[in-house]
Amino acid sequence: MRCPALVALFAHSVLTQVVTFVLRPAASYRALELEVPASWLGALSASFALVPLVLALPAGHVVDRVGERRVLLVGSVLMTGAGAVFVLLGDSPAGLLAGSVLLGTAHLCAVVGQQALVANAAAPGGRLDSAFGYYTFAASLGQLLGPLLIPLLGGGGSIPDTGPVFLGACAVSVLLVGCVLPLPGRGAGHGRAAAEAGGLGALLRLPGLVRALTTSCVVIAGVDITLVYLPALGADRDLSAGLVSALLALRAAASMVSRLLLGRLSAALGRRRLLVGSIALAALGLAACAAPVPPWALVVAVVVAGLGLGVGQPLTMSWLAESAPPGARGRAMSLRLTGNRAGQVVIPAAVGAVAAGLGAAGVLGVTAAALAWTGFLARKLAVDGP
Repeated sequence: MRCPALVALFAHSVLTQVVTFVLRPAASYRALELEVPASWLGALSASFALVPLVLALPAGHVVDRVGERRVLLVGSVLMTGAGAVFVLLGDSPAGLLAGSVLLGTAHLCAVVGQQALVANAAAPGGRLDSAFGYYTFAASLGQLLGPLLIPLLGGGGSIPDTGPVFLGACAVSVLLVGCVLPLPGRGAGHGRAAAEAGGLGALLRLPGLVRALTTSCVVIAGVDITLVYLPALGADRDLSAGLVSALLALRAAASMVSRLLLGRLSAALGRRRLLVGSIALAALGLAACAAPVPPWALVVAVVVAGLGLGVGQPLTMSWLAESAPPGARGRAMSLRLTGNRAGQVVIPAAVGAVAAGLGAAGVLGVTAAALAWTGFLARKLAVDGP
């Protein structure tokens, strides 16, 4: 892939996460402003993944058939539409749910196209861990910048003015369409390769697939829960929106560091040891967040959690891209995303029920326990490759 296309791809990844990581916390703040119950935040989080859970596998098939560029264009347009829904209908819980569903669908189209493009471009060179590390670094950069826009646009109160935040995110989303134009298209040969690669059954027979998908979905749910429940934790502890946004940004920055160094760390430690260690680090950090600690300790805990949460996604991506045959990598990425979306539907909804009794801190504690259990299972995951 040529340099202009690489710049456009990484810019698209950054902006996708900027918009998502502005709109989702802002939706949580708007929900708190509307005085919805704490347990309802779990439903809001799950709505982001509900429709994409059904569409993930078909989206991967479409990517393999028609190419990444067209799917990325659809995702970009839908994300602009999601921003408009939050602006126009975000004054009611139903409007927030509708915007979240559309945002989740747009995000799915964007990331499955991005990941398939990275897998198909990087696979011949054999540098998948580094390629996906750099790609997810760009995603983390967007996750860092997104939360910082909330106090900038909405003020520094414990619950910011979400109207200007929704408008700003909608404006940024328009830039995504321009990022798609320099990306390469697909020739007819790719459609034939997709037809020859086999169906979903061939992917499901990959050794260790279930453990890899379980690991991936629990880790992404951990990121999801911090995004939704750190604002709620801040409200419970009377922390300013500026501090909570800084915590979300620090989580993303820590993930950026681990992803930037992913290729070197994987070569030095091996994928399995790195994966298990990173999950343990994430569990430790979230457990510390749940404890009644002072703000400075909360900062340290969020950084530790971010370092751990940054590793699981790119490692499972590179393993799947390496294992899947040419012509099926879009489906492989979408299969992983299906597992992720399932986790994003089931896990936040389950911990949302916990929030009714134990609050945001209890949710973070339960998530830490789930991560520890996942790390234990990942000890037998064969991801180190040939």
